[in-house]
Amino acid sequence: MKKNSRIPVIVGVAQVTQREDDPSLAREPLDLMADAIRNAANDTGSARVLQAVDSLRVVKGMWGYSNPARALAQRFDLSGIETGLTSLGGNYVQSLATRSFLDIQEAKNQLIVLTGGECGRTQAKAQKADLELHWNPADSVPGRDPTTSDDVDDHPDLFLGSRQSTRHDAELRRGIRYPIQYYPIFETAVRYSNGETVPAHLERIAELWARFSDVAVENPDAWIRRRFSAPEIANPSSFNRLISHPYPKLMNSNNHVDQGAALIITSTDYAKQLGIPEERWVYPFAATEAWDHLCVSERDNLHSSPAIRLAASSLFAQAGLGVEDLEYVDLYSCFPSVVQVAAREIGLDLQRPLTVTGGLTFAGGPWNNYVMHAVARTVDLLRTHSSGRALVTANGGLLTKHALCIYSGTPPDRPFSYNNLQSEVDATFRRIVRTEHNGEATIEAYTVMYEVGRAQIAHVACLVDEGERTWANVTDPETLLAMTQEEFCGRTGTIDGKGNLTALN
Repeated sequence: MKKNSRIPVIVGVAQVTQREDDPSLAREPLDLMADAIRNAANDTGSARVLQAVDSLRVVKGMWGYSNPARALAQRFDLSGIETGLTSLGGNYVQSLATRSFLDIQEAKNQLIVLTGGECGRTQAKAQKADLELHWNPADSVPGRDPTTSDDVDDHPDLFLGSRQSTRHDAELRRGIRYPIQYYPIFETAVRYSNGETVPAHLERIAELWARFSDVAVENPDAWIRRRFSAPEIANPSSFNRLISHPYPKLMNSNNHVDQGAALIITSTDYAKQLGIPEERWVYPFAATEAWDHLCVSERDNLHSSPAIRLAASSLFAQAGLGVEDLEYVDLYSCFPSVVQVAAREIGLDLQRPLTVTGGLTFAGGPWNNYVMHAVARTVDLLRTHSSGRALVTANGGLLTKHALCIYSGTPPDRPFSYNNLQSEVDATFRRIVRTEHNGEATIEAYTVMYEVGRAQIAHVACLVDEGERTWANVTDPETLLAMTQEEFCGRTGTIDGKGNLTALN
């Protein structure tokens, strides 16, 4: 490392939680972000940190703030600083952190605050109570008159993200648009590629998720710290209702949480000037990004990720490390399928610990901001084991957008590096998609969707003719039941031209 290089470090982290049962009394996401920033500043051990902020960047959430960073800056009397915002996506915490590490290293900024917060639990309770929540940045700034606020037209200085559509018309025509439909489809594709039986596969992924639950028990910031056994996770109950085969509720991301987090990033030189003790510093080593084909329909198969594979390979080469050098790992874990795909592509044994938080089911899945909690927890762990190396992965979209980073409690022997592998991913095979099909088809993967505990419809990915992909639905009750008990991947049937799949063999 060059003597005069600016070495980026995370110097402050915080996580906050709200468990207010009355939505009319609950605090809004902006309040949680403000608490997290204040606590992260205290975490640095320096009283001068907040006054040194020159950029405040927020991960977009399920709220309507136009420029939450500006509203937060006003709360802390920070005038004239840069404000930033991302688009929606679970990958953007790491993407924003990576951008910030580079901005520090390149002397574009001195000290950057990242934050995000969600109140999914409060929103759900308010909806159930038919209560309107008035969450507006202007309303949250003491002394400001919302009727004269210019917040509606207040755009952030920095925007990181994409508004490209990730749904193909062939999927939308069959009513397939939500993560709870796609990720279990990936899961059955994983099952079939492994050659597992339906019961053996369910038992295995339940054991995987039980190990995540074990980690959450030891995480002081986890939303659910009760230990769940593999049978409790696998078997439906009044608490663990069926959602989408093969996933009951306890295999889904838990978005009904009120959580916020913040990270403070600066350089080693500036950290010294501010009097931040070196034992608080955690270093990013290297980061990579890559997106799989935006439309699931166009991907080669539904059980792998070329983007993760290429990004991971480049990441370890940049850092001069291998998977055997990792003390901690946190794989993005909205559903079991993404963990298994990522572990396979990275070369991680599924039996090793693959989360530091407990994952989005047990630690909490605050929509797009989960990874900020994963990084904060990673920082806490690396401060107690400074020689360790940690991998954090982020996932956005439908197993689509991937961002990876390696962290350590000890300085790297080379400058922080970043590589985008998009051109290599774009060069991989892309399937032709048929929006409509009339004739024979082979089932590639599927899920069965439930409502009030009853199977309603199966969404099916099919391959036809010369390998084109199309989509179909199944509604016959007897077939739906059989699809949850037997393996239907690899079977053939007939699509009637309106998307109905029948005559399965």
